[in-house]
Amino acid sequence: MSVIQLAARVAIANVFWNSAQSKLVSWPVTLQLFAMEYRVPLLPPDIAAPLATATELTGSVLIFLGLFTRLGALALLGLVAVIQIFVYPGHWGEHLMWASLLGLLLARGAGIVSLDQLGRRLIFGQ
Repeated sequence: MSVIQLAARVAIANVFWNSAQSKLVSWPVTLQLFAMEYRVPLLPPDIAAPLATATELTGSVLIFLGLFTRLGALALLGLVAVIQIFVYPGHWGEHLMWASLLGLLLARGAGIVSLDQLGRRLIFGQ
């Protein structure tokens, strides 16, 4: 199971890392997209864009390293829910795939090849 968890971590971290990198490459375009296309209720684009980008960066790094994996998965699962409900509801197949990988990590954790497991061993001797 740990091999599957590792594969899930690498795959989903890659998706969100690449998304964040594309936002950072051209920040003015990102702000314009959040103003015109990615509109989210109650959040102005100048708040939604950095919040989404920070969530993608932080969540992908945590998941890739296997550090606080469940927290990272929960944050990205919330982001996927916002994208599905408010931004691209027609892309449910892709979002379901992301949510499935994140749900696995939320339920099962990072697996034995992770900093979570290393920390558990060092702190609790398990």
